[in-house]
Amino acid sequence: MHDLTDQVVLVTGIGCVGAGWENGIAIATLFARQGAIIFGCDLSLEAAKTAKSQIQSDSTTVDITVMQADATSSASMKEFVDACISKHYRIDILINNVGRSEPGDPSSLTEEVWDEQMDVNLKSVYLTTRLVLPIMASQITGGNILNISSVSGLRYIGKPQVAYSTTKAAILSFTRTTAVIYADKGIHLNCVVPGLINTPLVKILAAKHAGEDYEEYCKVRDQQVPMGRMGTAWDKEAAYITGTEIVVDGGLTQSTGRT
Repeated sequence: MHDLTDQVVLVTGIGCVGAGWENGIAIATLFARQGAIIFGCDLSLEAAKTAKSQIQSDSTTVDITVMQADATSSASMKEFVDACISKHYRIDILINNVGRSEPGDPSSLTEEVWDEQMDVNLKSVYLTTRLVLPIMASQITGGNILNISSVSGLRYIGKPQVAYSTTKAAILSFTRTTAVIYADKGIHLNCVVPGLINTPLVKILAAKHAGEDYEEYCKVRDQQVPMGRMGTAWDKEAAYITGTEIVVDGGLTQSTGRT
């Protein structure tokens, strides 16, 4: 297990919708087990506080602070980042975990929903990253930024969700480009690209895509995966990773080759 003792981890979307494990709370819990200091936010303060209690019950010695914040608001994100710096004086790891999926193709999707998807899924990454980059660049140890994309940003996966897919593809490009720009400042940017993960959010998706038929919706999602099942927030190590490439090249592939 990695030793992250006293590393300050900033997590957006740390709360959980309903009982179970969403990605944000699972990520924060794992970091807490590794000794990290957690500073998290969620649009719902109640969800954030629930996550805090659950994380504390798992890691009783964890230093964790949560607050309400809107990841689509520059003022709210500045307040969030400033609060973390005021308390801990540094940020070592940023997890951009906020996201939401809305159905619709270009002809049926309203402009309002399109704009909301751009804000929640993409603008949120930009707002938090732009605030944290100067902080990490000023630190001798640099920092790490992890963005959460989706397989929907790689290809069509069977559901008409064009705005969501567009934002998730854009996050991949945002991460690649920014990683090269900041590589010489000791800042690492990477993306996790989850597939079909069975979290409490699936019940909300079932309501949107399958008329509340949760069991049938889960069955269809399981059948879409060659492994025969959705992943979970707690798949061990590489248990849900197959058929992919993990490039370890210091950013060479994404670079023009110019210094």
